[in-house]
Amino acid sequence: MNEYYTSIELGTNSIKILVCNRIGNNFNVIASVDSPSEGIKRGNVIDTRQAINATKKAIKKINDKLNIKITKIVACIPTTNCKMDILLGSIDLDGESKITGEEISNVINNAVKGRIDDNDELITAIPIAFRVDDRDNIRNPKGMIGEELGVKVLISTSPKEIVYKILEVLKLSGLDVIDIGYTSTGDYYEIKNDIYDKEAGAIINIGEDSTCISIFNKGIMIKNKIVNVGSKYIDNDLVYIYKVDGKVARELKENFVVAGSEYADSNEMCEIVTIAGEKKEINQLDISKVVESRCSQILNLAKKEIKNLTKREISYIIITGGVSELAGFQYLVEDILGIKARVCNISTIGIRHNKYSSALGIIKYIDSKLTLRDKSIKILKEEDINTLISVTDNNSNNGNIINKVFGRFFEN
Repeated sequence: MNEYYTSIELGTNSIKILVCNRIGNNFNVIASVDSPSEGIKRGNVIDTRQAINATKKAIKKINDKLNIKITKIVACIPTTNCKMDILLGSIDLDGESKITGEEISNVINNAVKGRIDDNDELITAIPIAFRVDDRDNIRNPKGMIGEELGVKVLISTSPKEIVYKILEVLKLSGLDVIDIGYTSTGDYYEIKNDIYDKEAGAIINIGEDSTCISIFNKGIMIKNKIVNVGSKYIDNDLVYIYKVDGKVARELKENFVVAGSEYADSNEMCEIVTIAGEKKEINQLDISKVVESRCSQILNLAKKEIKNLTKREISYIIITGGVSELAGFQYLVEDILGIKARVCNISTIGIRHNKYSSALGIIKYIDSKLTLRDKSIKILKEEDINTLISVTDNNSNNGNIINKVFGRFFEN
């Protein structure tokens, strides 16, 4: 089956939009946008008007790239003040028919119905295990036969005030949100594999002005913590020490420094212009020590929070977010977090950058959820899909990619 998805993440520094096509188990990025953000702080809307204007600009960029109008989208929601709980539910079966996605949806709804606080919004309801009669610990009961289907579900909720502000911005920007999921859930689904699905681990997403630490057990987020320090603090350090503006500081961080200073070259020089207009030369080793100090602080804070969040044995630690792309960051990660830790490595053509981990992973999560329930969502119109075929045909020399951009959707 050929499916199309669009996703959006409203970040403090930028708004990410992806348009993806899935064929089989492969997700192909048709177009991506990383557009400047305004009115957003730590994933939350603080100025609705600014956020709408910035979102509209991002949407226009993706529309212009594809020559179609995106109107439906999957949205990433921050984990701010999220709460988690385990619920049980069950439904009767006829004892003759095979269990389908419809029964799975019904039993999950049975577990959740009437159990959400009035001030909260349900973000995810992830089944931990199913039960068919006296057979339990079943991961996927589809195709089985019984008289009763039970489920244990881990739900996560967020305050309506936070969620509704994001949905309002997207709605007033011309987007119809068809589903939502946590940024941390997206991060996990971007790196998930059969081994991680059986173990406990942590994901550290270093954002612009905060860092999110999430604990996963067998593929399900069970704990979460946000610390208010992020990559912007690195920029601020460079602005203060070298007397440059924020733009220059960011360029130095992304293109000149080495996160692990022992791998920097003291003979490598770079000329900068200060805010006062003075020209200066700095060497890579000195500036890398400044950046390494702040990165070490962030990673050590995350390490402390992992210990506070869980007593489970952690089998893996994945670090993502734009700052994790810094040269030498993996060496620093191993020094502080150990050999079980590694930097995320997005290999999807078109977005080989960790800043897209949440936006791409949330598409994979939604797709997985729909597959379990035997459902599909129609995001693009048939004429838009035909336009994408034409755009891809005109702009790509890869015949395999051209052949992948086709198909149709089915209603929920």
